[in-house]
Amino acid sequence: MFILNPNAYAKNPSGAANTVEQLISSVGGKILASRLWNEQKLAYPINGHRKGVYWLTYIDMESTDMSKFNRQCQLTDIVMRHLAIRIDPRLVDTLVAVAKGERTIAMPDVQVNVEEEVEEPVEAE
Repeated sequence: MFILNPNAYAKNPSGAANTVEQLISSVGGKILASRLWNEQKLAYPINGHRKGVYWLTYIDMESTDMSKFNRQCQLTDIVMRHLAIRIDPRLVDTLVAVAKGERTIAMPDVQVNVEEEVEEPVEAE
């Protein structure tokens, strides 16, 4: 997950995507899926920006290359923040398919009964 500079993204959206791809390939990573997730207000300003572009990317990379990856993210101007997590191998195919739009996640049917009786609290005398 990357939070990208919204001004740089607005000027050149495809350039921002290419920058992310080059950043990952420069450290030996392979992109499985990469897409815009959302542009929204940040919880706190980062480098004077109140909004950020959230870019979701699934990559295949050796864990030994993570320090190089973190350093490259810090040196790249368009990347304001990044987060890399390890995903359970059993979930990779499903998450990548969802990110590419090839598949949707089935949500269980949840029914809420609003008309439940609520007991009134008994006041102590």
